[in-house]
Amino acid sequence: MVDAHQDLIQKYKERIEKEFGQASPTETKVSSREYTEFKQELYPTHFSLYEKACNFSENLLKLKVDGKSAAKYQKFIDLCHLNVTPSGVVSLSIILPLTIMIVGALVSFAIFQLLFFVVFFLFAGLLMIPALQKTPEFMANSWRMKASNQMVQSIFYLVTYMRHTSNLERAIQFAADHLETPLNLDFRKILWDVETQKFSTIRDAANAYLEKWSEWEKDFVESFHLVESSLFESVEERRLALLDKSLDVILNGTYENMLHYAHGLKAPMTMLHMLGIILPILGLVILPLVVSFLGSGDPFTTTIYISMLYNVSLPVGVYYLGRTILSKRPGGYGAADISKKAGVKEARNVAIPLSKAFVIRVNPLYFSIMIVIVTIIIGLSPLLFHTFDPNFDIPFGENAAFLDYICPPCAEGAAAGTCGEGCSPDSQVGPYGIGASMLSLLLIAGIGASIGVYYRLRSKNVVKIRNRTKELEDEFSSALFQLGNRLGDGLPAEIAFSKVAATMRGSTSGDFFNVAEKNITKLGMGLEQSLFDPKVGAVRSFPSKVIES
Repeated sequence: MVDAHQDLIQKYKERIEKEFGQASPTETKVSSREYTEFKQELYPTHFSLYEKACNFSENLLKLKVDGKSAAKYQKFIDLCHLNVTPSGVVSLSIILPLTIMIVGALVSFAIFQLLFFVVFFLFAGLLMIPALQKTPEFMANSWRMKASNQMVQSIFYLVTYMRHTSNLERAIQFAADHLETPLNLDFRKILWDVETQKFSTIRDAANAYLEKWSEWEKDFVESFHLVESSLFESVEERRLALLDKSLDVILNGTYENMLHYAHGLKAPMTMLHMLGIILPILGLVILPLVVSFLGSGDPFTTTIYISMLYNVSLPVGVYYLGRTILSKRPGGYGAADISKKAGVKEARNVAIPLSKAFVIRVNPLYFSIMIVIVTIIIGLSPLLFHTFDPNFDIPFGENAAFLDYICPPCAEGAAAGTCGEGCSPDSQVGPYGIGASMLSLLLIAGIGASIGVYYRLRSKNVVKIRNRTKELEDEFSSALFQLGNRLGDGLPAEIAFSKVAATMRGSTSGDFFNVAEKNITKLGMGLEQSLFDPKVGAVRSFPSKVIES
């Protein structure tokens, strides 16, 4: 009887599949692998390289870390989502400096035969050990500063959603969709922890995440708890009052923290100014005196000493001090990067109008390459002139010349005509003239000008779009007020857009609503499509997460 029943069920299943097709697969639960793939899309590249280096070092040399230090490292590792262990961090801080000390000292001594490089690489390796051990802390502070700059916006998005829908899961999802990296990664991690059943409720996952920020951003933690507590208020007025209170707490806290940080910047900035500005100027006088005690009077040796101390050691020290000062900066309001938004990427190219209807866009890198090539040719022109015509020169005054090639002094065993007065033009060295020196400056000026031109042309149009977007954000509250009045009068949204655009003609808000109104009337789009269409939507011309939300 049971077999007949099973056969009947199987018969009807086959008939249903034949008539209606295969059943739709059930929705799969979010797994940790999906979160890993998501994180790889948004994770900084240098973080991944550091992770690979730590894991490789741990496989070579696995060191045991004491409990207190391991807990400290793990706190920083968890904050910036590094896939490393405290043992890997310590292993890298030992293996890499030892490699640099041994390889750098041996190779440099074999090439230059100078004991200075052996001592230099030994000291450099010793200083790298504590620096590499603090790398997770620097990465965590960098992550913290970027995330802290978005915390005001995150509370704003949470409150914006919670005012009309009291649902914490949806509010966190809304904030994650509109925030930039890295805080959107943290918010999505909260949802992933619930989906993967690491925590049973969204409040438990959020509270576990807030514990990481309790040491640095207490105002953010308090504001988030106020948002959570609004879920338990049955009276609508008290619920909205708690949401407004959460915004006031984080805004006032951010202002106070930044004010205290600015007051305490005098001494660190004075030290940074002395190291980065005054010391390099004094170094032009002091370093030749220092190397006179280290070198044997050889100009080549003296140049190496000055280069290593002045161009390597000093910039590294100034950079380390600057990062240390910035690591103590509290959270504030950070501007979003709009350069990768849809509709903005093509603005990074230079538009060359060939006619009213045809415009070509050229990458500014090509202009920079042309500048470098031209300046290199001009800067090396004295060498080119002497190569093609050794007798070519232009008199410059009574005892000077434009190129001024000279004959080298004679050494023992030198052939006649290759040195001393009256040497052949092919044996002359130089150029040492004032004209050649001035032309050689174009080599450095050309490199600097090409970099400046590239970033100037690349960011010119993007800056204009950003400024227009800022103006729209400032005006948008009054524009929404007028739009609400038109809608309150019973006008359809399409007509209300045209009315507001006509009222605010000449302003950025008027241009915004004018684009939406043209999309509706001329392209036949619906209300939502006129605003959010990825190609011609009004939001595309004004890329702002605040306006989009």
